[in-house]
Amino acid sequence: MNILAFAASNSRKSINKSLVTYAGTLLENHRVEIIDINDYPMPIYSTDLEELHGVPDAAEQFLSKISNADALLISFAEHNGNYTVAYKNLFDWASRMNMKVYQSKPVVMLSTSPGPGGAKSVLELARNSAHFFDGTVSASLSIPSFYDNFDVDKGQLIDEGLIAQLKSALATIDTH
Repeated sequence: MNILAFAASNSRKSINKSLVTYAGTLLENHRVEIIDINDYPMPIYSTDLEELHGVPDAAEQFLSKISNADALLISFAEHNGNYTVAYKNLFDWASRMNMKVYQSKPVVMLSTSPGPGGAKSVLELARNSAHFFDGTVSASLSIPSFYDNFDVDKGQLIDEGLIAQLKSALATIDTH
């Protein structure tokens, strides 16, 4: 299977990018393409801009990546309990081209944060809204206290229980 993986963050030092990159290494029997949402620059969405200039090519490129994938692996960063502005903007522009952004793909949703909440608020928001955008959430997992549970130098989780939960979540990709 072709898996498209990305962090819903535009931070160059994103812990969610570290998490999704690590998760991708656990999908040994699949082809995993990790993209960076920074590679899809576009102005802040507004109907005025859309009316004047149309939808940016970057939104079409992002949707094409989703189209070419069999499943999606997304790790959501949380800003004040919500999506990052960068991801929300990319998603909003993409939805103007195709409201079914997830295109019937199974989605494994992850999140992490430095604190014990593990970005659960944004993960719940993403999980609960996915069906509106033709996404089937096959699994979701929040990783709390990132720096206590992830070896940044080795680029991997260190808590055996969380590793097992992540592997279980990723295994749901094979059931679709």
